[in-house]
Amino acid sequence: MLENLSTEKQNLKTLNLDTLKVEEILSIMNEEDGTVAASIKPALPEIAKIVRAAISSFKRGGRLIYMGAGTSGRLGVLDAVECVPTFGVSKEQVVGLIAGGDEAFVTAVEGAEDSIQLGKSDLEGISLTELDTVIGIAASGRTPYVIGGLDYARSVGATAAAISCNKDAAISQHAEIAVEVVPGAEVLTGSTRLKAGTAQKLILNMISTASMVGIGKVYKNLMVDVKPTNEKLEERAKRIIMEATECSYDEAEKVYFAADKHVKTAIVMILTGSTKEDAEQKLKASNGFVRKTI
Repeated sequence: MLENLSTEKQNLKTLNLDTLKVEEILSIMNEEDGTVAASIKPALPEIAKIVRAAISSFKRGGRLIYMGAGTSGRLGVLDAVECVPTFGVSKEQVVGLIAGGDEAFVTAVEGAEDSIQLGKSDLEGISLTELDTVIGIAASGRTPYVIGGLDYARSVGATAAAISCNKDAAISQHAEIAVEVVPGAEVLTGSTRLKAGTAQKLILNMISTASMVGIGKVYKNLMVDVKPTNEKLEERAKRIIMEATECSYDEAEKVYFAADKHVKTAIVMILTGSTKEDAEQKLKASNGFVRKTI
């Protein structure tokens, strides 16, 4: 029942929210948000299991798939979409599914989250296999759409993981790996786009970033597979080359173009004195890990 969920309880600190001045509202929201990161810490071991599963999926040619409804679904889609330019992966490698489809990202689709069958059919629609890792996201921990997806994922042998913001969440019973964080009652009762949404966003940041580190998308703390799809990212790409090799801007720019705008290749060319072709071969032999290559 909803009244038993911590995400639905009234926050005793904000019972007079409607009487507070703007500055007071912002102050208390800031204080409450400050508790979110601490609520995640106990769940780090389970989050690590998800990361390892995602890395294993990627190395075997599988995918990382987020699925959820409402805010949870939108956060999954957001993280998936941002992996493409940040880590140079294809849009098929990290996938975000939201109950109700793309339209639901900007407009609520009535009843979509209540359908167990829709969760299954959405995964069928992307040809889910045992190589994939599916992460069901639900602040309440009880969304039927997510339960349907997790059950189907397990039936085909895919890794099924769950992220919720309540203890003893229903979706945890349908997953192999269950992350349960309790950020507590919201400033605005039941509005899980607030602390619960922030907790989910932080966890997804961890999963995607750490899993990409695990497949060689990062050198030092640099996004060396960034896709330079606009002027800002082109300049960032050159700066990454500079920071990775301690070369000048002019040299970074020159080798960047010589490497056909492939940052990793440019870095290896500079650090090993290789031609573009040799650098590409060395990277391939090292499975794309710059540190191993040099």
